[in-house]
Amino acid sequence: MTSPPPSSSAASVLDLAPVVPVVVVPDARAAVPLARALVAGGLPAIEVTLRTPAALDAIRAIAEEVPDAVVGAGTVIAAEQVTRCVAAGARFLVSPGWTDALLGEMRGSGVPFLPGVSTTSEVVALLEFGVREMKFFPAQAAGGTAYLRSLAGPLPQARFCPTGGIGPATAPEYLSLPNVRCVGGSWMAPADAVAAGDWGRVQELARAAAGLRGAGGTCR
Repeated sequence: MTSPPPSSSAASVLDLAPVVPVVVVPDARAAVPLARALVAGGLPAIEVTLRTPAALDAIRAIAEEVPDAVVGAGTVIAAEQVTRCVAAGARFLVSPGWTDALLGEMRGSGVPFLPGVSTTSEVVALLEFGVREMKFFPAQAAGGTAYLRSLAGPLPQARFCPTGGIGPATAPEYLSLPNVRCVGGSWMAPADAVAAGDWGRVQELARAAAGLRGAGGTCR
């Protein structure tokens, strides 16, 4: 993946599927079979959150052993994390929010990035920086589809990947919005299935999530 221009974010990644799995990997040994199951189900873009000590090892293992996966790092909240994530093989970066320092580091990382927003002012600020693709988080708590729909009129140039509290029942409504490219969610990789190594179940849930493109509109 080539280095993005200053206005780029994770648009190319978000075009891969209607849902980006947001996964927590407590044991790096589960990373590769988990990624293979998600990819086999039709979800190649995988966000591994930096919520466990195993996260960087999980990203590295997926990058090295699952070539069809586009692995990214999520919950990036500090500038110093950016270099470590990219060195581990992350092909995109996602943050729940942003600061000037974090945004500057992500812009200079050479990989697409998706900064998090939950207010109109944050969206406008990113647009001033030339960033048009954003994570809307926490989606349900921050106003859900009604809030995003209200932003489409005054800020049509902004495009979002809503994440937070979204499941298979609510994802289609988000995907039908003109300013939503994809949604992020964890329901296709439930903790009990990952702990049990039930990769067949993960693949089945991923396949159903990938099918939401037709159920709720297109992933623009």
